[in-house]
Amino acid sequence: MKRPGIIFGLVILCVFQLSLYSCGEDDLKKAVNLSKKISLDTNRTTSVEIIYSDSAKVKAKGFAPILDKIAPSNGANYQEMPKGIKIQFLDEQQKITGSITSDYAIMKETEKLIIFKKNVIVVNQNITFNTEELTWDQNKQMFFSPKGVVTQPDGSFANAVDFSAPQDFSYYKTGSGYGETYLKEGFGE
Repeated sequence: MKRPGIIFGLVILCVFQLSLYSCGEDDLKKAVNLSKKISLDTNRTTSVEIIYSDSAKVKAKGFAPILDKIAPSNGANYQEMPKGIKIQFLDEQQKITGSITSDYAIMKETEKLIIFKKNVIVVNQNITFNTEELTWDQNKQMFFSPKGVVTQPDGSFANAVDFSAPQDFSYYKTGSGYGETYLKEGFGE
């Protein structure tokens, strides 16, 4: 009685291995075909400082440990910062007024967008904004994020959805959200 069970088990094992082998072979052929279609030209620079100026005045400085300039064979060029970036905003006297840091960033040259991802933190005298994704639209001179947490200097905070702010973060707008705020004594009297 034990032999038919063992033989049946071996037959099932062989059929299972054959099915895995056939699946893997087809996937491998597809991967080889895909790799032939995509061609990238990558140029890597380390310890990069990026200067953003407007009307011959430096408005921001960025620092990235690695900057990859990527030119796909079909598509628009872009720059990728796989080890993150830190940007410092400057006033007229070149004093730091705020910063953005993230663990990853991509600059899409044609669309004039910079997308910050992973542990994005914006800090200035008015707010601290934490999110996982923040987009700067150079054409609109605005920042956008699907969601994040805004913290005020007094400790009040808001979980914000559809966050937007001008490039100097002088104010911000949100679609909806919830949070905690502190009111001064006698407020509304």
